[in-house]
Amino acid sequence: MQTGFTPAQLADPELATSEQILRKCVHCGFCTATCPTYVLLGDELDSPRGRIYLIKDMLENARPATDAVVPHIDRCLSCLACMTACPSGVHYQHLIDHARVHVERTYRRPLRERVLRALLAAILPYPRRLRAALSLGALARPLVRRWASNHPAHPARAAGGASAGGFAASLRAMLQLAAAATRREPAPEAARRAPADGDEGGAPLGRRGRVALLSGCAQSVLDSGTQAASVRLLERAGFDVVAIDGCCGALVHHLGRAADGAAFATRILERIEAERRRGAIDAVIVTASGCGTHLKDYGHLFRTDAQRAGVAAAMSARTRDITEWLHEIGWSAATAPARATSAWTHQGLSVAYHSACSMQHGQQLDRAPRELLERAGFEVREIPEGQLCCGSAGTYNLLQPEIATQLRDRKVESIRRTGARLVATGNVGCIIQLASASELPVVHTAELLDWACGGPMPATLRARTEWFPPRR
Repeated sequence: MQTGFTPAQLADPELATSEQILRKCVHCGFCTATCPTYVLLGDELDSPRGRIYLIKDMLENARPATDAVVPHIDRCLSCLACMTACPSGVHYQHLIDHARVHVERTYRRPLRERVLRALLAAILPYPRRLRAALSLGALARPLVRRWASNHPAHPARAAGGASAGGFAASLRAMLQLAAAATRREPAPEAARRAPADGDEGGAPLGRRGRVALLSGCAQSVLDSGTQAASVRLLERAGFDVVAIDGCCGALVHHLGRAADGAAFATRILERIEAERRRGAIDAVIVTASGCGTHLKDYGHLFRTDAQRAGVAAAMSARTRDITEWLHEIGWSAATAPARATSAWTHQGLSVAYHSACSMQHGQQLDRAPRELLERAGFEVREIPEGQLCCGSAGTYNLLQPEIATQLRDRKVESIRRTGARLVATGNVGCIIQLASASELPVVHTAELLDWACGGPMPATLRARTEWFPPRR
């Protein structure tokens, strides 16, 4: 694509990066077939190619974002399926991130949107606030449901989100997702800690190294069992585990709040560096693939920061998804000595593996989780249209609930066609999104691997034990 940025514009590192990305686009349209919003809406401006034209026009002409442009930018899920499909190597991730910052800086949203986005940024990255919000939401659910039912979404504004109806749809989505989150039974107290030598779950191997495990923000509240299972897996594999608390910044980063995102990322960098000074860290392990994609991009985010660029690039290079790390070290259930802790066996259970967008497109990881599940004794089934997003996408299911619901229902129907007994995935957002509509249990991959080598049966499966074969 030919561009017309001036030398003065290209002195800005962000514009210079975006200009290089724009120049790689050859308008081929391969991206349109894999774009969820284009598949649903059929509008060229709701495809990556269409958004690239809109972004180029804004940035090249130093134009503020407008009512005509913002809805198309907002409707992008940042699923990055277009990057997997693109034959020219267009780094759409960095381009759409830049566009969102530009929108945030130059466009004044309607009051309801500003309030909603500010609330999400003020609550979701903070575990204590999120717990309190979920508790308040449970108390207020009948009142809010009644209010939302009196303000149906307006069809003409369904995808725009600024109307009272759009706000009501977001409230309904919040209630539905909060209900799905609170239905997920917390991990039993005995399973929250990592086992010591001889404790249930198998004796650890000899010490092999030390890893940092990101605790995250929303996942620590919505799916605490994943973190406990991951600690047990890593310790059985012979690694000392240190916890790194805090939000990585991905949630606010994708809202276009660049300063907030940088502040969160800086704190994570500092905490990891503090641990590294205490002792060598072989890897930074992440159990939410959305966070993993963001941490692996810290080298780019801090590239112009002379103080932190080197540290950020090194940390990005050491970041691994939990399944990526287990695959690298050659994990299998057979190498993790264990004794049975459940009356039911996982052997031969059929699992529909949902590859989160941030996993398969953002990190180009798809094979490792499937192989680990197969090694552990599960039967892994392919989900039709597996490249399409489930509609979670960070805060997307709250900001664009109508589109998110269509994508979720499409994904749930695809999962149903597999005939599997349960769903495995590697991202907490996908877990909550799918659990809000699926009759099947939705479980993090790490919990299943932990169960396979002697850990507790995942809490979400215990209510469905009649589906699973008894241990013989």
